[in-house]
Amino acid sequence: MAQFAHILAGFTLGFLCRRKLAQLLAETPLTASILTIDPAVLRMQGIEVLSLDFDGVLAGHGAPVPLPEAIAWMKHCQEVFGGSRMFILSNKPTEVRVRWFAEHFPAIRLISGVRKKPYPDGIKKTGELAGVPLSSIMMVDDRLLTGCLAALVAGARPCYIRHPYVSFDFRPGAELFFWLLRFAERVYVRVVSLF
Repeated sequence: MAQFAHILAGFTLGFLCRRKLAQLLAETPLTASILTIDPAVLRMQGIEVLSLDFDGVLAGHGAPVPLPEAIAWMKHCQEVFGGSRMFILSNKPTEVRVRWFAEHFPAIRLISGVRKKPYPDGIKKTGELAGVPLSSIMMVDDRLLTGCLAALVAGARPCYIRHPYVSFDFRPGAELFFWLLRFAERVYVRVVSLF
């Protein structure tokens, strides 16, 4: 039942935020990945805290640890923001990932114990832990109707990763499912924005 509510919330909140989602989609280049994000520019734009999804953003779906280029990018972000101003907000905070971050990025906190995105609970908790206004948080996510939508609902800033990391070698079935899901979300946003 909770999973059904989560999906229904995505469609309902997505409809309510349809114009903002459509604008985000239209303004995001096809090549947008974390490597196209300059943390220094974000700081100049008033971003104080980064909230990062994991699957698609830091590695392919289901990967236990981030890719090497994602690790290098996170280190650069840590230099700009400080580790205590970076959070991982994933709908799948596996134990392996929790241990990996504790060992390699101990200042970065993983948000858990909240309702899944698109509910804004995780972003609100991020704001409370960081002690910043929600408008200064950037949620970096590869899904329009989960992380980007949660950011809009919370009053934070969404950053849409339109060119996510995928690995059809590691988990081809899951990657195909999420590729289709991302495509369906873009179609949904384009269609409902006409109303």
